[in-house]
Amino acid sequence: MKKILTNLTFWVLLAIVTGTLLGHFYPSLALKPLLDKPVKFSLILTDFEIKPSLSEAFSSTFISIVKIFINPIIFLTITLGMISMGNLKKVGKVGAKALIYFEVVTTLALIIGVVAANVIRPGEGVERKQIAGGDITKYTQKVDDFTWAQFFWDNVTLQVLILSLILGVVFSNYSGRQKVVDFLSPIARKVFWALHKVMYLAPLGAFGGMAYTVAVYGIDTLLPLAKLMVTVYVTMALFIFMVLNLILRRYKIQIGRFLRYIKEELLIVLGTSSSEAALPSLMEKLEKMGCSKPVVGLVVPTGYSFNLDGTTIYLSMAVIFLAQVYHVHLTFEQILTIIGILMVTSKGAAGVTGSGFVVLASTLTAIKVIPVEGLALLLGVDRFMSEARAITNFIGNGVATIWISNNEGEFDREKMEAAFRE
Repeated sequence: MKKILTNLTFWVLLAIVTGTLLGHFYPSLALKPLLDKPVKFSLILTDFEIKPSLSEAFSSTFISIVKIFINPIIFLTITLGMISMGNLKKVGKVGAKALIYFEVVTTLALIIGVVAANVIRPGEGVERKQIAGGDITKYTQKVDDFTWAQFFWDNVTLQVLILSLILGVVFSNYSGRQKVVDFLSPIARKVFWALHKVMYLAPLGAFGGMAYTVAVYGIDTLLPLAKLMVTVYVTMALFIFMVLNLILRRYKIQIGRFLRYIKEELLIVLGTSSSEAALPSLMEKLEKMGCSKPVVGLVVPTGYSFNLDGTTIYLSMAVIFLAQVYHVHLTFEQILTIIGILMVTSKGAAGVTGSGFVVLASTLTAIKVIPVEGLALLLGVDRFMSEARAITNFIGNGVATIWISNNEGEFDREKMEAAFRE
């Protein structure tokens, strides 16, 4: 009994269940205002926003605190890893291989999403009148504003990644690089120690996230779009247990063992609908299970922006779903066009507020056969599908790191076995 009560997984799972019940039976309490308006401020390259309602305050505060650790951990992991590696040619090779891997796997995810939506046809029989729409103006207005320069400017994680690579190169050629290692290593240990303490707040974040989602959108909003929900969840599960499993099997690693190893992080992502909430912890666990420090530092933050398997599956399925709702027959050439557009636009999905709808709006605008107004049908159910997207993105980046570490000969199987046994 004592072991259960001290298990973080138990408390996060309990928080998810409790938050769901509170949001469903006592929505007014879950949405009870604690503040007059959101409180915004910045700390260590991270924007804080504490939301006014009870449930939002718990969730947003936890996520904001964890986000403080993301950039310092990326900086310390990459810089220390590159100095220790001392082989800049190898670093460039790892980066190039990661980008190729991301493009291949996300393209495969897009194709799987299109095929699944065309086979199951979740949009058939959906009556638009039965679904409460929403205001999509704020999303469609952003389509013309998006540029890759703005994407980079808004994405602090990518900026820190590039800065870390530059400093890693500089310090690798520095004669006194051991002094830099001796200076940064204690800082890294203290950052991870602080992160461990913060993770005790994870149940509060998961509780708030679930309570808010259910209280605002309600379980009843799922019924008209239940087929789409089931299709998305089933497709992402198949992608994880078939495609990602096959990728790991190349190096004789079982996906089930890896998922059990990161179960606490998966529950946190489920409760908060944010992969950011568990990103620093994932980086630590990947290194603990045998992935080299520089590979973890390069692949995970880059993958957070460019390896969004769950998001790409959802985007492709959403476009086909809307075509079916509006009885628009898409030719094979138009489907190829959709895949081609999403191959480019989905790569910016992590760096823009309301990014999923911005990417969908830009895709619908480009093909000009499906009404952009159809996005309003997805607004109510989108929050419930964000968990599936975040979890799939999260697992996909973990698998990518493991695969590239093995492919580069930068993986310690003894560490993996020891970590899996814990």
